[in-house]
This record gives sequence, structure tokens and C-alpha cells, in this order.
Amino acid sequence: MKMPTIFVGHGSPMIALEDNNITKKFGSIGRNIIERYGRLKGILMISAHWYTNGTLIESAEEPQQIYDMYGFPQDLYKMRYRVQGSSELTNRVKELLSDEVSTNDEWGIDHGAWTVLVHMFPAADIPVVQLSVDRNLTEAEAFEMGRKLSVLREEGYLIVGSGNIVHNLTLVDWSNAGGSQLADDFDDVVKSIVLSGDYSTLINGIERRSDYNYAVPTKDHFYPLLYILGASEESTAQVFNNVRNIGSISMTSYLFE
Repeated sequence: MKMPTIFVGHGSPMIALEDNNITKKFGSIGRNIIERYGRLKGILMISAHWYTNGTLIESAEEPQQIYDMYGFPQDLYKMRYRVQGSSELTNRVKELLSDEVSTNDEWGIDHGAWTVLVHMFPAADIPVVQLSVDRNLTEAEAFEMGRKLSVLREEGYLIVGSGNIVHNLTLVDWSNAGGSQLADDFDDVVKSIVLSGDYSTLINGIERRSDYNYAVPTKDHFYPLLYILGASEESTAQVFNNVRNIGSISMTSYLFE
């Protein structure tokens, strides 16, 4: 059975410790996937927080858990989400991407990955391999790389992209529990494109919008969506966690089945 693919908005690292509607939805998505599709062979995770020159993939049998965030309560740094890697998945990605990818184990499973997976698959019993976001790719090239990886869904692997459609840390508004008008508008535009199934305007020209630089000051958090759209093969999109918070962060997420 062909696996789904998911883009998740991960937001603050503190989400790992939170119990709210957003984390409950992460949990229900994970449980529903297991119930519907059975045990996953592995997870290919594309996290905004491994942002590199060139495309890199992990090969470690036991990838390290990366605490790549600073100034948070100690309870966050005590959280453990230790998973196995998968040489089979690593090698398969290298086959699919050929000379476009290199092995690198200097990184690990970062907070863009484990703060979400701890809610989706709390047992930490599914192998995880992380693929970096290549800063040198165009929007169309990131989409195409996702398309090349889509065959993994037919082989029992779940592909997950973790980022934020709107992610502007310099303009956060701690007094705003929701989103700014710019954040809401950009998120709504992306949502309408994703739900339409015609991604052409998202991968060719979205950067010309006047609100693009507000929503996407750097591409690290936006690009995981493009990889997932490529991997979705035009599967039907379902929106979940349709939320903006602290003004300039979008938690909006998509499940493609």
C-alpha cells in the first residue's frame, strides 16, 4: 500500500513538551497512519534545521539527537527521542538521487524532527533518516527532488517535511496569539494553491508576491513543503493545524494520501 506523505509546521521547540490541540493532532495523524497502513518501514525526514550547501543524507545506525536550540527550559534538553537509522533507506535515497546527494553524519535528528515525531510516533520504534534542505536549489529543483523520492512511498516509507510556511523570527509579536494580516494572507494563498493541486504558481513565481519576503525571509523553513509537494504526486491534500501564532509563524500542515 502506498504510504502518505506529510508536511508539518513545527513552530517553537517547546511544542515537544506541550499538550494542546496541535500536538493532539500530531498524535492522531500518527496513530491513523499506523492503523491504516500498518507498520512503517522507516521515515525519511526533511527538516528545515539541516540547511546545507548541497544535499546530504545520514547513514548512522544510531543517529544522535540534536538539541539545536538555545535558551529554553532544562526539561526540553532532558527529553529523549532516540531512534535507529536505516542503511537500507539511506542507500535507496542515494540510488534515487545519484550524484545529487552525499553521505554526512556530522548532524543527526534535530529539533525540527524530534519535537514533532515525539507526538506522532512516541514509541520511537520506527527508523528515521534525515535528509538536508539544500540552500542552493531553486523552488522548482526542490520540488523535482521530492518527485524523485516519491517512489519511496510505494516501498513502505513515510516522507515527512518539517518547517513553517510563514517563519519570520525577527517580527514575532508575543502579544499576538494568532497571526498578523500578512501571515494570514500568505498562508491562505499557499493553502489555496496546495488544495487546488496545481503547484505551478508555488514553484514558479511565488517569490514575486509582495508578502513573500515577510513570510519567507530565508528558505530553510519553506522548502520542506516543496519537497513534499513533489513527493505527493498530486495525492489529495488534507489541511490540519490550520493555525498562525505569535504573529509571524504558521503551523499549517498537510497530509497527502
